[in-house]
Amino acid sequence: MTVSLEQKAVIVTGAGTGIGREVALAVAAAGAKVVVNDIGASLSGEGQDASPAQRVVEEIRAAGGTAVASTDSVSEWDSARRVVQCAVDNFGRVDSVVNNAGILRDRMFHKMEPEEFEAVVRVHLFGTFYISRAASEFMREQSSSSMIHMTSTAGLLGNVGQANYSAAKLGIVALSKSIAVDMARYNVRSNCIAPFAWSRMTSSMPTDTPEQQARVARLQRMEANKIAPLAVYLASDAASAVNGQIFGVRANEIYLFSQNRPIRSVHRDGGWTVESLAETAMPAMKGSFVPLERSPDVICWDPI
Repeated sequence: MTVSLEQKAVIVTGAGTGIGREVALAVAAAGAKVVVNDIGASLSGEGQDASPAQRVVEEIRAAGGTAVASTDSVSEWDSARRVVQCAVDNFGRVDSVVNNAGILRDRMFHKMEPEEFEAVVRVHLFGTFYISRAASEFMREQSSSSMIHMTSTAGLLGNVGQANYSAAKLGIVALSKSIAVDMARYNVRSNCIAPFAWSRMTSSMPTDTPEQQARVARLQRMEANKIAPLAVYLASDAASAVNGQIFGVRANEIYLFSQNRPIRSVHRDGGWTVESLAETAMPAMKGSFVPLERSPDVICWDPI
């Protein structure tokens, strides 16, 4: 089966390096016209440099593809609209967005400053909303459009020192599901990918203990280009029946993540009191409690 993005226009945010770059190159190779969006900021979000986005554009053009650079920020409504308008102005349409842009400002929760929380949430969660919302105005008039959002196991499973990042990434999952429900009538799909790959976003991981060093060593063997094929597929018409899902890609593994559903219930005639909750309800449900685990505790095997 041949999967093609011919005649489609795709926006990839955070596309100057890492996973975003690989996705931009892959959708272009599949025939898409690409808006390569990246402000060229540091990992923590400071500064601006147009060269990363332009280098990817030149790579795509050298391979015979079509691409334009965008250096507008996704973290503000007006500039995010300019990113989408760039696709419309240059290509006449927008068929898919890949919301990949992100920053990190890791810190233990009790030391995290409000500005550190807000900055990360604004880029990841607000940025995903702004780009998707702006694109939706055009997508609802088209047929078989697709939104792809990068989430993380930091949000799905939990991680240390990343309350801001985790909150944003789990928020993206809920946002994606809401988009999928609201936009299904217009044949606009919305799915999430939780990528495992060595990139700028993972390069800040601590290596203070042997366990942390081993985890980083495993990640360094996971190539960013392993994420791109799933993004290409989800952007294509071949994925027309895939909507509202959460996938993970880890080297040669692909996951389908579960979504929240009730797993245990208890009933008491007349309702519950504080005392009966303590004596009956919590002991009955305790065996089904989700353990206090982090992402590396849950996904702890070597995929290589």
